[in-house]
Amino acid sequence: MTRLWFESAFLATGWAKDVAVTIENGVITALVPGSAPTPGDERHALALPGLPNLHSHAFQRAFAGATEVRGPTGDSFWTWREAMYRAVDRMDPEDVEAIAAQAYVEMLEAGFTRVGEFHYLHHDRDGRAYADIGELSTRIAGAAEATGIALTLLPVFYAHSGFGGQVPSHGQRRFINDVESFGRLMGSAARAIAPLPDAVLGLAPHSLRAATVEEIAAILPLTHGPVHIHVAEQMKEVEDCLAWSGRRPVEYLLDSAPVDSRWCLIHATHMTPDETVRMARSGAIAGLCPITEANLGDGIFPAPEFVAAGGAYGVGSDSNVLIDAAGELRQLEYSQRLARRARNVLAMAEGRSTGATLFQSALAGGAQALGGTVGLAVGAPADIVSLDMRHPALEGRQGDAALDGWVFAVAQGSVDCVWRRGTKLVERGRHRDREAVRLRFRAALARIVA
Repeated sequence: MTRLWFESAFLATGWAKDVAVTIENGVITALVPGSAPTPGDERHALALPGLPNLHSHAFQRAFAGATEVRGPTGDSFWTWREAMYRAVDRMDPEDVEAIAAQAYVEMLEAGFTRVGEFHYLHHDRDGRAYADIGELSTRIAGAAEATGIALTLLPVFYAHSGFGGQVPSHGQRRFINDVESFGRLMGSAARAIAPLPDAVLGLAPHSLRAATVEEIAAILPLTHGPVHIHVAEQMKEVEDCLAWSGRRPVEYLLDSAPVDSRWCLIHATHMTPDETVRMARSGAIAGLCPITEANLGDGIFPAPEFVAAGGAYGVGSDSNVLIDAAGELRQLEYSQRLARRARNVLAMAEGRSTGATLFQSALAGGAQALGGTVGLAVGAPADIVSLDMRHPALEGRQGDAALDGWVFAVAQGSVDCVWRRGTKLVERGRHRDREAVRLRFRAALARIVA
């Protein structure tokens, strides 16, 4: 049994002061506000529930910051994708695991305690399946186990290079499966995550470019877990979908698939007002990755209109170019401010804290999208983040004002400790295995770059 005591804590029921937390077997068994600390309690200032990171491509952390040199004809998502394909060509299973572990350490240090790994790197360098078709899914599970982060594994179905079932390109050879081989991959992934506490298995048709609606229908029964899909990230995707089908991607998806609260639509950046309302009413979560979307020049999601229509959202780190939980929330709000030349856009009502609204929305939306339980409540996993309230932007702040300070006035380094199922993984802002993981990551980079 572990007992923690916090001066204040953001509980599922709201803010509370002087909170004693009892943890047994990784689960919160008691939460008692108004408690005096006892001599054996570990004491901290402020507790938050860990945030879910609903969209990650962990392997892309290997080339973060390495695509920022302008090319001869101007750069876009599509030129970035070619650079990503070249990096993928050089990765072996050991590299994938080492890179994922580095990304997961950084996520935990930033305040993420569960990751949705949208995992589409499946095969060997020549495109052939490994002896265990789920070898690289097993490596992702190994990285999650080693670092302690909760895992929602989303094996990706990827079969085509464009709308209408186009033949995949050479650069996509490590991603490709048909329905039969994907079924075997899902079986291997289920075995890989079975030893992990609270692990969830979902699936992810990569996009309408990479999976036909018939293939999506065929793979949906393979799990009862979450379903994630990229959609309408880029205007070229919208234009290609219109040319092929006469409909826009979100419109086509909603017309052709059973989209409901089980689904998470990643990006959904380019929507008409009608698509925005229809997506909100479907119950699907909008999976927003504001830092990556800004880095790739994707565009700006119509967040106020989506929320006003009843939509829910969460945030993810996607390409992992910068891993920062508070930073994703900040970039989401700032993108809306720039687009509308206004402030406190996503507070959505007079008198509401923007930081607290963003945090609560991402917490609830991320939990729905990843199939995990989040929040500080009896019976929930003890996934807790404490902030260092000595930071100048946090000093003396309480309640929602502390969340506003964390989201908008702190760069990084304000996370003090992180517990995952009651085990302290981060202390004084550093993961307990940070150095060992970094050394393995450095060795992987040396092999990839060489």
